[in-house]
Parts: sequence; structure tokens; C-alpha cells
Amino acid sequence: RARANEVLSNLVQGGLMTEGQVIAARLTPASVVDRAQVKAPDFFLDWAFEEVQRIAAPFAQHSLIVRTTIDMGLQQAAEEAVESGLRQYGESYKVKQGALVMVEHGGAVRAMVGGRDYGESQFNRATRALRQPGSSFKVYTYAAAMEKGMTPETVVVDAPITWRGWSPQNYGRKYAGRVTVMNALARSINTIPVRLAKDKLGTEIIAETAKRMGIETPVRTDKTMPLGTSEVTVLDQATAYAVFPAGGLQSRRHGISQILNYDGDILYDFGRDAPPPRRVLSEQAVSSMNRILTQIPVIGTARRAALDNGIVTGGKTGTTQAYRDAWFVGFTGDYTTAVWFGNDDYTSTDEMTGGSLPAMTFKRLMDYAEQGIEHRAIPGIEIAPAKPAKERSAETAKPDENALPPLVRPRSLSADVTRLLKNIGDTFEKAQPLKARERPGGKVAVLEPTDRGVNMRTMPGTTNN
Repeated sequence: RARANEVLSNLVQGGLMTEGQVIAARLTPASVVDRAQVKAPDFFLDWAFEEVQRIAAPFAQHSLIVRTTIDMGLQQAAEEAVESGLRQYGESYKVKQGALVMVEHGGAVRAMVGGRDYGESQFNRATRALRQPGSSFKVYTYAAAMEKGMTPETVVVDAPITWRGWSPQNYGRKYAGRVTVMNALARSINTIPVRLAKDKLGTEIIAETAKRMGIETPVRTDKTMPLGTSEVTVLDQATAYAVFPAGGLQSRRHGISQILNYDGDILYDFGRDAPPPRRVLSEQAVSSMNRILTQIPVIGTARRAALDNGIVTGGKTGTTQAYRDAWFVGFTGDYTTAVWFGNDDYTSTDEMTGGSLPAMTFKRLMDYAEQGIEHRAIPGIEIAPAKPAKERSAETAKPDENALPPLVRPRSLSADVTRLLKNIGDTFEKAQPLKARERPGGKVAVLEPTDRGVNMRTMPGTTNN
């Protein structure tokens, strides 16, 4: 404040301003803004900056205005979900780190958690850490099989198998015999994806399917790959799984929506400049996969990921050898979220599975995200009608006494009002601009919008009017 007052005096003495002009500044001096409590989405910004460098490479300007896809409400909820999970269960599971990526329908990355504390470690575990996905990788094997004509009702055999000297085992070392594909994936049986790779697909086709869906990390094609031994990133998983709610089209994940220069010129706009999404899974294949994946939170390994209010959820758990990594990657019609927990030094957790802390973290964030919005249907799956709170409470099991209270999303506008305003905005964007035209007799034609269209009336005046 003292320095600011000295600057004001110098302006007056230098003849640049009068004492009367600076008196208001002297009467209302600046106050200190404490930004210590304002958390920046640092992991997201690090990744977004790399995206800007790639997109803006052809531009001559070096000073740019960038609009990102981050939703700070969802970002804070994501950080809270990961941190509260580690704080509540980290010691019992012997896990110290977590990462998360949330992608909205259309590909916009709305939240990214790259670790527990950016101040302690700037390494982004959401975009750079390569971890084995375990059984969450099986969806690419089954998606490839669906493309070959299999259906959820196709019967397969769960029995001992040996491939190139390797004999995979099921969890619990038991075999179910003849089962449907739906039950095989819902129960995360190990022998069946290996049998599909050996007898019907081959690992090259599975790898190509994973790459086509959005896995950018190189995928190995060794015999153990169908069980998720080829490392991926959390961002890879969120990108690829978002193909399912997108109806088989590319999810087109992105963190930059627009880039402008300081004159206000739009140099890049995702909606305008990004190529349209390509189809990567057939409608039949994605419908079959969605039928299976939406059963996993109901009858499978991810029951703790089932959302409240009857919102349909799909996804798959993943747990790697010696419990080093635990995953849940899931989606609704609106959002896809990939969650990972583990340790940086690859030490084992205390038997943490993807159906435990990752699924619970997914539920905590997604229950928040789905509040107060108009829900999209998952392709091939109908939206279940919302149930009254009393009916829902009667169906759910007794809650954990130590469970944290649910996150509540602040409501500024109702879903109906939001939808109405969006429709009005879309109408304005598509509408042709109204122009005044001079008519004979020195009158100006004025276009007036009405509830039935546009009327034209005339008024006296000249061109200057």
C-alpha cells in the first residue's frame, strides 16, 4: 500500500494525473488477495499446456488466450473423492497414490487428478504412469469378439487351458464350465479371454481394437496380453471406454476448446477444426458390450460402483498380480471416469481390488456429477426412471457407518431452465443476422422478430438512421 501511494504521488508530480483524479485510489487502497485456499488444477494444466503447444505450433502468435474444458466443480469433487478415499482407506489397504480422469460425452476432459499432492510430486500419474490394467483390459478382447459376431448370449467354456506353455488360473482356481459371454465378463473369468485370443482372434486383432478405441500407449501382443499385462495410462482407459457411451464412435478426448489471439480472432475451435469422429465399433458390437458392461455393477464385480437414483452405469474392474494396481473404469450416458489406485514403487496393496476403493471413488464422484442434469441414455440401454428416495433407501443395503456423506453439487439452474437457455443459444447461433434495408421514399425497412417469425415495417428516415 505504501508503494502504491508513492506511485500515485509520482503520477501527480509528473503531471500525468491530478490530485483529484487519484483521490479515489487513495481513499480505497488495494487489499491483499489470499490465494492460498484457491486450488489450481495443476495436473490438468500441465497436460493442457502440452496440448496447446501441439495445436498452436503453426500459429505465428506466441501470446494466446486459451479456453480449456476443465469444470472446476467436477475437478474439486474429483480431488475430494480421491483424497477422501486415500485418507479413509489408504492405511488399511496400504495404498498411497491414486489418479482419475473424467471425460464428458463429446470428449471434453472435465477433471483430472494426477496424484495425491501436486506440491509433493508433479509427476502426472493420470497421463504418464504406465500401469497394468488387469481385467479392465478384457473389454477390448470381448469387443473384438463382438465384432466377429459373438453376442452376450453366446456360450463359451470356462475350463483349464494351456497356451505356449502358459496356464492361466481363475480367481479362486475354480472353473464354471459352459457359461454365456455376459457371465464370463461380469464374473471376470480369466480362461475365456485367453481362449478367445488363442482360438478365434489372435493378440494382434485385440491390440488393434484397443488402439482404435483410444489406447495410445504401445500395446504388447504377447500371450498374457488378454489378461491386461500390457501397460496403459489412466487417460488411455478413460478415452477408450468413452467409446461405449458414444455408440461406437471415437470419443475425441480433448482439453482445449478454443484458442484466440489478443485481437479476439479465433485461431482454433475444437467444434470447427477437429475432424468428425470415426466409427471404431459397429453398432451391434457396442450394443452387445453395453448390455454386458451395465450388468457388472448389478451382478458382477463392481456393485460398489452402482449409482443412486437408478442411473444406469456400465464399467469394468481390474486388479493386477499381487494386488499392485486396482482399477475401475466406468460410464453413464453423460460421463466416463477411469480410476486407479496403487503405489509409486509398485509394492503390493493389502488385497485391494478394483471393486473396492476404485469403485467407491467412482461412485462418489459420479453421484455428484449426475445431480441436476438431463441424463443421456447409454446406446442400447434405456434410462431407468428415477425412484423416490424412500423406495431407494428400502432397496439399498445398510450404509457403512464410517462412510463419508455424499457430495452435493451446487444448483444454480434447474435442468429444464438450463435446457431452455441452451436451446435459445443454439437458435441464435444458427439464425441469420437481421439487416435493415433502405426502401424507396427515404424510408428504412426494419426487421422485427415476433413469436411467429419476422415482420417488416417501414419508418421515415435517411440512410444515417
